[in-house]
Amino acid sequence: MIAGWSEKLRRNGFGWGLVLPSLLFLCLFTYYPMLKSVWLSLYEKNLATPEPIFVGFGNYANLLKDPVFIKVFGNNIWFAIGTVPTSLGLAFLMALFADKAMKGRGLARLAFFYPNMIPMIAVANIWLFLYTPHFGLFARLASWIAEQPINLLGTPNTVMGALMFMMVWKEAGYFMIFYLAGMQQIPKDLYEAAAVNGVGALASIRRITIPLTMPTTLFVAVVAITNSFKLVDHLWIMTKGGPNNASNLLLYYIYDTTFNFYDQGMAASMTVVMIVLLLVISSMQFFGWDRKIHYE
Repeated sequence: MIAGWSEKLRRNGFGWGLVLPSLLFLCLFTYYPMLKSVWLSLYEKNLATPEPIFVGFGNYANLLKDPVFIKVFGNNIWFAIGTVPTSLGLAFLMALFADKAMKGRGLARLAFFYPNMIPMIAVANIWLFLYTPHFGLFARLASWIAEQPINLLGTPNTVMGALMFMMVWKEAGYFMIFYLAGMQQIPKDLYEAAAVNGVGALASIRRITIPLTMPTTLFVAVVAITNSFKLVDHLWIMTKGGPNNASNLLLYYIYDTTFNFYDQGMAASMTVVMIVLLLVISSMQFFGWDRKIHYE
């Protein structure tokens, strides 16, 4: 028995030693906060009750009665619906262009990917200027179309669309990289055979490129959906969730509840809800769609 463990340690010890530092940081900064949030979500802990009081699922029941949480959750769903398909479609078109371009291919790839290299805080400040009433480019364009002054970030009907537009601009170039890698893995003889048989360019994209990049689409879609629930910095800079929570998203509401209202129990319960939602979305890749879209 001892000889068996000694043999396993000799064979695998070096590998475990290499991954041990990363494993420690993963447990310390990922799994421990998750377990701590689950524990704290079962307690009432705020400025009035500095010592945690066990309330079971009371915080979760209160979430269902909280109109702000329901509105914020709905905002986040609409934000994901508005940004994810648009980002993926634009990224696919950009990858097609970057893959087929004969001249300036490197410049096109750099131009498309460049927005992703800018920090989110800087992006938020740039777009805050572009949306500034009377001065910003897009504010003046919107005022010209509507024939009256429009505050894009100060109007409930336009603020979410303005944030979606910014997010699509920021993320499409990042997703393009994955599509570009996926397209370059497609054998070129498939396109040559299609051309010999008189298949046009659009038909080749529909029958070859799109089906063979479906695994990439699934991976990118999962990343895009999780990203749409993890945004807080641009809201803090641009709108702070306003006006009237019209642009408030789930992670920013958690931040607001934790650091402005000091209600850690409610914030932890919202965190658990978000983690469960993201785990369900991520599990679709591994247990559902992943096996159906690979072509052998």
